[in-house]
Amino acid sequence: MKVAFWVIGKTSEAYLKNGIEIYQKRLPHYLKFEYEVLSDIKNPKNLTTAQLLDKEADMVLKKLNNEDHLMILDEKGKDFTSVQFSKKIEKFQIAATKKVVFLVGGAFGFSPKIYQRANGKLSLSKMTFSHQMIRLFFLEQLYRAMTILRGEPYHNE
Repeated sequence: MKVAFWVIGKTSEAYLKNGIEIYQKRLPHYLKFEYEVLSDIKNPKNLTTAQLLDKEADMVLKKLNNEDHLMILDEKGKDFTSVQFSKKIEKFQIAATKKVVFLVGGAFGFSPKIYQRANGKLSLSKMTFSHQMIRLFFLEQLYRAMTILRGEPYHNE
């Protein structure tokens, strides 16, 4: 199984970039992993929020294959404990899911097109975090899930 983590727009803060890089280096030890930054939409000031979201959706939908399992990170999604999330990853592995794409939207979230295509929604907290911070939080949780599945001493419970 391959796990792809797609984010819209670059990460601007150095401390977030550094943290992201740490987990990007660790994750390939556990699974086929891809981190991809999708380009920001050009001239967003000339667009309404709905138009911007639609353009972002079109960009994402062009990259997805029909068999890709799309999980969007959304504040209204299902929340998991770290152990529950590790079991979700394990279910994908057992089901022989070829590719799971976790997607973080831009600053305004997702277009209805993305909600329609998504196979599931995942929330990391009932609180709202910036679309840049959530990148680091998700990667740490994915790494934690993999160490839980391997029985490694990273997660304390």
